[in-house]
Amino acid sequence: MRLNSIVPASGSRRSEKRRGRGIASTLGKTSGRGHKGQKSRSGGYHKVGFEGGQMPIQRRLPKFGFNSQKSPYTSEVRLHELNDVNAEVINLGLLKRFGVIRKDIQRARVIASGKINKRVTISGLYCTKGAKTAIEKAGGRVEQ
Repeated sequence: MRLNSIVPASGSRRSEKRRGRGIASTLGKTSGRGHKGQKSRSGGYHKVGFEGGQMPIQRRLPKFGFNSQKSPYTSEVRLHELNDVNAEVINLGLLKRFGVIRKDIQRARVIASGKINKRVTISGLYCTKGAKTAIEKAGGRVEQ
């Protein structure tokens, strides 16, 4: 096999449009570029978002929203994940040690998803109302 003998499989590549081949080809004369203007000329291009010198829309409109600095270091813990932790009192350090949350997490919130089937005490973690009632129903308690 030689590099000059390699060809793509038949049907895998569509043939190029042959432009500028007369009026009957429908791509003759202006070759599909319309009449006059920057885009009709060779080498004529403009930047993305350029509006001919008018202030572009992305600069006319105000900025809004923000990127939270807390979100990369905050995590959610589901009730059924607390079953994996072999301890009576559960805190942030224990969740990291048992691999429930990442090591760089600084705050965690227990949410009411799944079922908890053992008695635990939650210490130093945020809890939703639903999670708190489920933990208390299982015989545990939540300390702040």
